[in-house]
Amino acid sequence: MISGSKIRLDGCRRACCAVLLAGGLFGFGPAWAFGQGDLMQLLAQQKNGEARFTEQRFVHGLEGPLDSSGVLSFAAPDKLTRRTLSPRSETMSVDGNTLVLTRGGRTRTTTLDSIPELQGMVEAMRGTLSGDASGLQRYFRSTVSGSADGWSMQLEPIDARLAAQVRSMRLSGRGGLVLGVEMEFVGGDRSVMTISPGAAAGSADSTPGPGAAARTPSTRSAP
Repeated sequence: MISGSKIRLDGCRRACCAVLLAGGLFGFGPAWAFGQGDLMQLLAQQKNGEARFTEQRFVHGLEGPLDSSGVLSFAAPDKLTRRTLSPRSETMSVDGNTLVLTRGGRTRTTTLDSIPELQGMVEAMRGTLSGDASGLQRYFRSTVSGSADGWSMQLEPIDARLAAQVRSMRLSGRGGLVLGVEMEFVGGDRSVMTISPGAAAGSADSTPGPGAAARTPSTRSAP
């Protein structure tokens, strides 16, 4: 999810692909190459979900990271919500190009494309969580490595406004789960998000253990 909450995520030819994916999931050997098409097929299987996330933001000039945590949720095709519970309560909800931010009892509605840095995170998460390769390709150049048992996808912005803010993104996961999102910003700042798909929103006050991964929110996530 959005682990996030770990922001989803994102995630995840029918007959042929099923054989290829089964080989990767159950370890039938390295004979099959695992590529973006296989990854998108895995991620697309889940249409909605919810997950816990924890995030560390490393800001140039600050001695330690800025920590946050909360819940990510996703509903296909393009609704993504990030509810931050700590250090302060705030909610970001994106539906299409409409962005709603709620903080301190105040709500602001704007367009997602008016905030390039945030747009990069959201589009990467939504495209991954929904298994939408064409959506990702509108904004990023992508490279997939690994296997269904453990994959990573490197994203390099091709949109000029986005590239002026975001240097790169790296999503990682297992099977149809997005378990991590790392962003590097122009100027040296970076963020690291860990997503725990199996954690229920109701248990947001308790931090799940490292083995708590289950199904990523077909959400997987945003700031």
